[in-house]
Amino acid sequence: MLAIIPFDSIFYFFRAFRILRVIKLLRLIRIVGFTGKIQKSIRRFFKTNGFIYLIITTVILVFLGAEIYSVAENANYMDSLWWAIATTTTVGYEDISPHTEIGRVVAVVLMLLGIGLIGSVTSTVTAFFLVETKEAEKNDIKDELSEIKQELKQLREEI
Repeated sequence: MLAIIPFDSIFYFFRAFRILRVIKLLRLIRIVGFTGKIQKSIRRFFKTNGFIYLIITTVILVFLGAEIYSVAENANYMDSLWWAIATTTTVGYEDISPHTEIGRVVAVVLMLLGIGLIGSVTSTVTAFFLVETKEAEKNDIKDELSEIKQELKQLREEI
């Protein structure tokens, strides 16, 4: 039976796999192009309202708050970090709570930071899409203005 099957058909089978690899490569290239567009949008989003500075400040304050809580409450740093993140995101964590005054002050600062962060995210998203809409409107107005200028030029030539 093996002698009857031509060896070329086996190699055609492997060639089909090579074609599939090329198709996968083309998909990858398309994904890379899409990633570039997404990167530009993400950069523009983080530049809106100085949002990147707020994120950096929040991350620093969360780590600093976790460190202060860890020292003040004599707790493990990883548990303190979990508590700081849970407090900042306003979720809270019932099993871990501050018992010292310093720990409570840190908790209040992180709670206010979390509330401000959520408000800032909301306003940044709104501003991002509003600016994008305004730019589209500006482009439409510019196009319409150039059409009006051309019509005016034609009318002057006719007069």
